[in-house]
Amino acid sequence: MSKSASRARLADIIRTRSFGRGEITLASGRKSDFYFNLKPTMLDPEGAALLAELTYEALRDEKVDYVGGLEMGAVPLAGAIAQLSWLKNHPIAAFFVRKKPKEHGARLSVEGLAKGESLAGKRCVIVEDVTTTGGSAIKAVEAVKESGAEIVLVLTMVDREEGAAEAFAAAGLPFRSLYKASEFLNA
Repeated sequence: MSKSASRARLADIIRTRSFGRGEITLASGRKSDFYFNLKPTMLDPEGAALLAELTYEALRDEKVDYVGGLEMGAVPLAGAIAQLSWLKNHPIAAFFVRKKPKEHGARLSVEGLAKGESLAGKRCVIVEDVTTTGGSAIKAVEAVKESGAEIVLVLTMVDREEGAAEAFAAAGLPFRSLYKASEFLNA
């Protein structure tokens, strides 16, 4: 399938499985009359494959070592991208950032790395399912930077176009999205 056909098909899946109208409170605390819950798309076989394909294509030329982001939204994305990258013979490892470190065990905030493995000096992309103000992704960015990594990009599947681009620009972080909310609202 061509990139444009994959993108159109994924938009249909998102529209059917993950987009809705009705009052909702967002993670940022704001009220909205529309929402995106990308979990049904990320956990659908075709949706997962298309998200991984389009994200991998967006990252292929970035010389990325790792991809990950804040739990829970980034976990299925990062795993699918890692798997596809292996199949494409261009491995990109995955990780995720806990919202708060576990109170037992290793008490890690960044998970998925083997013993002795580190993000120090590695080129990382922060992925997110839906971005509103950018606050969740910024939390992940901070944790990954504390690990010594270089953040090369923040990539979201859907940008709600409610301040994230401006927040990332102010933080000096490159930001891209696969889709914008207006593509679904104006369709």
